[in-house]
Amino acid sequence: LKSLKNKIVCLFVLLLTSLSSSSQENPIARNIFLNSETSQVIDEWSIRYPNKEFHASFKPYLSNSLTQFHDSCVGYHHYTIKNFFLSKTFNEGPSKRNQYNFQFLPLVDLQTGFDVLNNKNVNELTGGLHAKLNINDDFTLEGTGFAGNVTYPFFTDTFIQNTKLIPGLGMAYRSGNSYNYSNFSGSASYSPNKIFNLQVGNGKHFIGEGYRSLLLSDVANNYPYFRITSHFGNVQYSVWYTWMYDITGSGGIKSKFQNKYATMHYLSWNPIKEFNISLFENIIWQGTEANRDRGFDVNYLNPIIMYRPQEFSVGSSDNAFIGINSSFRLFNCLKLYGQLALDEFLLREIRARRGWWANKQAWQLGLKYVDVFKVRGLTFQAEYNEVRPYTYTHGSIAQNYAHYGQPLAHPLGANFKEYLGFLSYRKNRFMFSAQGLYAIIGKDTAGSNLGQNIFLPYTTRPFEYGHRTTQGIKTTLLQSDIRLTYFVLPQMNLRLELGYIQRSESTDKGYQLQNPYIYFGIKTSVWNFYRDY
Repeated sequence: LKSLKNKIVCLFVLLLTSLSSSSQENPIARNIFLNSETSQVIDEWSIRYPNKEFHASFKPYLSNSLTQFHDSCVGYHHYTIKNFFLSKTFNEGPSKRNQYNFQFLPLVDLQTGFDVLNNKNVNELTGGLHAKLNINDDFTLEGTGFAGNVTYPFFTDTFIQNTKLIPGLGMAYRSGNSYNYSNFSGSASYSPNKIFNLQVGNGKHFIGEGYRSLLLSDVANNYPYFRITSHFGNVQYSVWYTWMYDITGSGGIKSKFQNKYATMHYLSWNPIKEFNISLFENIIWQGTEANRDRGFDVNYLNPIIMYRPQEFSVGSSDNAFIGINSSFRLFNCLKLYGQLALDEFLLREIRARRGWWANKQAWQLGLKYVDVFKVRGLTFQAEYNEVRPYTYTHGSIAQNYAHYGQPLAHPLGANFKEYLGFLSYRKNRFMFSAQGLYAIIGKDTAGSNLGQNIFLPYTTRPFEYGHRTTQGIKTTLLQSDIRLTYFVLPQMNLRLELGYIQRSESTDKGYQLQNPYIYFGIKTSVWNFYRDY
C-alpha cells in the first residue's frame, strides 16, 4: 500500500510537469461542466444527431451519456467533453483494472472593464484549479476551487451591496472598494455498471434545454447532495437529496444560517429520438420549526416519484411543486422546447379567471436553430419566460424555493414576463455572440407584497383575487451583451474576450438607469456567471 501511495505521488508530480498527453480511456462516471460553451456544443450535436439514449435536459451530464459525441460533430474541439487536456493515464496491468487517470485544469478569470455610469475601472481577478482522478473508468473523484478579488459595474455592485452575495458564488467580503470571495465544488462518482451512477458532492444541477430554467437552475450557490441516477434504454431517472441554507436575516453571519432540505426527482423519457417528455418534482422543508430541530425527514427518502401523496400522508405543510419539461427536434437543425411549473393551483380558479393569488404557475417556450440558413456555426435562440405572482414563495420564508439568498429557479424571482434572444457564429478559433433581454417585472410597492420578491411570505399578500402578472411597480429591463471571443487554446477553453454590455432600467414611477459597460478578459472559466437579472 505504501508503495502504491508513493507511485501515485510520483505520477501526480509527473502530471504537473507534463504539458499535454492524451488518454485512450473514456471514464463513464465523470461530470461534464455546466458552463454555457459546453452546453452550446452539446446542443449542436444533439440537434444534428438525435438519439433515444441521450437526455439533454438534465445537467451536469455524465460522460457515459456522451459516448457517441465526437469533435467532428460540431467542427471544433471542446476539452470538457472528449478532450483530456493535461491528463495522464497509468495502467499497472493488461486489463482496465488498476488504471489511474489524472487530469487537471488551471482556472483563470482576469477581466478589466470600464463602468461608464460611474466613470471608473472595474476588475475581476480570479484563479483556481480543477483536479480529477479517474480510476478504472467507473470511479471519479474531482474538485474545483477558486478565489478572487473583484469589483463590478453599478448594476451588479448594487445587487452585492443589498445581498452581501457574489451571484452564484457565495458570500462577498468587503475589502476596500472591492470584494473577496472563494468557492469550492466537488464530487465522488461511482458507476457500478452502465445503468446506475451514485454520486455525493457539493455542486449544482440544471433542468431544462433553455437559457433559463423555471424548474431548477444554476443561479444559486453550490449545495451538498447525494444523487442516484439510473439510465436504461430511452429512460433516465434521477433522485437527489440536498442540504441547503436559508440566510434571510442572518446579516451574513454563518452561525445564523438556517438549515433547509430538499428531495428532488426527475424522470426523462425519449419515446422517439426527436421527442422528449420529462417530469420534475421536489419538496423543500426547513430543518427547524415550532421550536424543534426537525433535521432531515426520513419520510422523504422514498426514491419513487410523486411526493404530493407522501407529503399529505405525513400531515405536512412543506413546500412542494411539480413541473414538466419537453422538447422536439425537427429537420436536424431545430429544437422546440418548453417548461411548465405548477407550484399551487386549483383548476376551478383557473377557469374562473379571477386572478386567485394561489394560482402559482410558470411557463417557458423556446426555439434553437443551428446552422441557420445552412451556415455552419451560426446559431440562433429565442426564449420566452413568464412567472405568475407568488410563485416559488411559501408561508414560511425558510421553505421558499431558494438557497443561500438566491432563487433556485429564475433569477428574477416571480411576477414577470421575459423575452430573450441569442445569436452566435463560431468559425475556427473565433466566436461572435450577441444576447438581448427584455423583461417586464412587477416590483412590490412600499409596504405591500405583490408577489415579486420570493423572500417574502405569501401570507402578507394584500388581497385574495385580482392578481395579474407584472402587477405592482411596472419595471422595464433591457440588456444587451455583444462579445467577440478568440480561443487561444481550445482544448483548455483558454480564450480572450472583448465585450460590451448596455443595461437600461426604467419604472412607471419615473426611475431610469443607463449603465454601459465595456470589458476585456482572458479566461478558462468553467462556471456560469449571470449578469442579466
